[in-house]
Amino acid sequence: MKKAFVISTLLLAIAGCDQKVESSPSQAAVMKSGINLDNMDTSVRPGDDFNAYVNGNWLANTEIPADKATYGSFHILRDQAQEHVRTIIEESAAASHEDGTDQQKVGGLYRSFMDLDTRNALGAKPLHDSFARIDEVSSHAELAVYFAQANKLGHDLPFTVGQYADFKDPNVYMIYAWQGGLGMPDREYYFKEGEKSEQVRAAYLEHIAKMLTLTGIGSAESSSQLAQRIYDLELTLAAQHMKKEKTRDMVALYNPVALADLPELMPNFNWQGFVATAGITELENLVVTQLDYMRELDAIISETSIETWKPYLKWSAARHAAPYLDEAIYAQHFDFNSRTLHGVEEPRQLWRRGVNLVNQHLGEVVGKVYVKEHFPPEAKARMQKLVANLIKAYEVSIKELDWMGEATKQEALDKLSKFTPKIGYPDKWRDYSVLTISGDDLYGNMQRSALFNYAEMLEKQKGPVAKHEWAMTPQTVNAYYNPPLNEIVFPAAILQPPFFNMEADDAVNYGGIGAVIGHEIGHGFDDSGSTFDGNGVLRNWWTEEDKSEFKSRTAQLIDQYSAFAPFDDLHINGEFTLGENIGDLGGLSIGLLAYQMSLDGKEAPVLDGFTGEQRVFLGYGQIFQGKYREEAMRNLINTDPHAPSEFRINGAVRNVPEFYSAFGVKEGDALYLDPEQRVKIW
Repeated sequence: MKKAFVISTLLLAIAGCDQKVESSPSQAAVMKSGINLDNMDTSVRPGDDFNAYVNGNWLANTEIPADKATYGSFHILRDQAQEHVRTIIEESAAASHEDGTDQQKVGGLYRSFMDLDTRNALGAKPLHDSFARIDEVSSHAELAVYFAQANKLGHDLPFTVGQYADFKDPNVYMIYAWQGGLGMPDREYYFKEGEKSEQVRAAYLEHIAKMLTLTGIGSAESSSQLAQRIYDLELTLAAQHMKKEKTRDMVALYNPVALADLPELMPNFNWQGFVATAGITELENLVVTQLDYMRELDAIISETSIETWKPYLKWSAARHAAPYLDEAIYAQHFDFNSRTLHGVEEPRQLWRRGVNLVNQHLGEVVGKVYVKEHFPPEAKARMQKLVANLIKAYEVSIKELDWMGEATKQEALDKLSKFTPKIGYPDKWRDYSVLTISGDDLYGNMQRSALFNYAEMLEKQKGPVAKHEWAMTPQTVNAYYNPPLNEIVFPAAILQPPFFNMEADDAVNYGGIGAVIGHEIGHGFDDSGSTFDGNGVLRNWWTEEDKSEFKSRTAQLIDQYSAFAPFDDLHINGEFTLGENIGDLGGLSIGLLAYQMSLDGKEAPVLDGFTGEQRVFLGYGQIFQGKYREEAMRNLINTDPHAPSEFRINGAVRNVPEFYSAFGVKEGDALYLDPEQRVKIW
């Protein structure tokens, strides 16, 4: 569920709103365009394919690395950040530290992952205790208790419970229930027609059987039959899942149910045992995000025999643990989840996977060192100015909207004024002091970390929302908007070229990081974020007339993106990607406006043969540079709210009027839209 609310792949944070949009004094002296000319293919008309115009030579000359499903600007920076973090981690792993120190935990966790000899010797033995616990389940009442126990360990179950700021009172936490229990990425994988989908389903069934054999859940003879039973149960669950497009409706998801009333929702489920084991007996209510699913789940649970639930639950435990067991189990896990689903040819280097693991479980310990070494204060100061300029540009744009009435404008401006920026790193670091990490017990480390996180969740439930916390580490090349806290969060690691170039002229930064800032602010006003007000409260602050016009304009955007077809048998899901497409269009438009305002009436310089406005668009095109394997493209379209990069580029620029004048785009060009077809929202 948490991932469902970390709405955007790109992100930025704001520091304030100056009354004047300022340029950087140093830029006049530097005067570098910041455009990578070698990546461009200027034989392509910008109005036919702007992505190819900006990135064509790079696309033609770049091979996707064997260990990647996709490759582009994000992945290049992530590899670089991993290399920086590796140095930090390996210094801890190589030295001796007193037990319980941050350095000991970082080094111990990394060593336990890198110790393949121990992992191979153990094989599937670390799972035996979990399997024994599952074997003890003898009734559906005990099954509910097991669900609560396994939820603490992070296993994927028919439903899970987690924590988030309350939609109606973002100063306190809510505990929510979210649908789950599928081993493939989304319900569509179980039902989508076509040869490709049938091949994936066949491969998945074979994968389950092989994993059951490798982990000792079934014998070579029985694994195929058990795999079919597991698959059939997942198919039954998938049929009742809320479709991913509908999970964007925050109003429909907010369904508080008093604990005493849960038996009315699921009369056959042992709620008393579940709630007690989960440690949530003091709650007033549980927010049930998918009511219809939970109603149907009640019968699925009670009508499925315990003898079917047991192998299913063992399979869930095994696939959760697969990356931390022996090489044979991981190889099979990789074969389906990376090779089949994403087309990846070979696993990432062991040290890269180890760095990822430490980032996931001890990320802020490493982050403290990372920002000292890789995030200069002047970068934060420059970002603060850029963010302030983007906020001011949004304010100007909202005031000038011709489709929105004054009452709604005032609410939108109030929300804009209350955005909370977070740039670079947290002001208060997370405390891992009670977490025990051993250098020779990887599986135990994973369990202890999961239980540590769960216990922390329960403790936080007692008090106000910890608004200082971050959902990403400073070394993460990514960002997010958080609706109940109305915050935009920008980790340090994304503040590098092509997103943010300290040595470049302002134009490319407004098209790059400026568009990213605008994108994340825009999430506060997209189809999902716009249901929250400036205080983070789920509340309708729109007049009916303005909401109707908003939906009309977003419907146009849905239709535009739904027309994009990377393959003959697959189109972009315009409804599912709507929030990100609104963010991209608003980010680019407001980034351009902020740049124009920063010139303060002065003429922009021409650099590398490009005008200032052209460089804004080129900067935007650079940040979404990317290549995809076919399998990865299909998976992304089926599961990710972001459109593939070429459509993020071409889909946004064709709606911005200045794109036409900047590059001479005319009727007959492939990207041309009649003026009345161009969508302007923010």
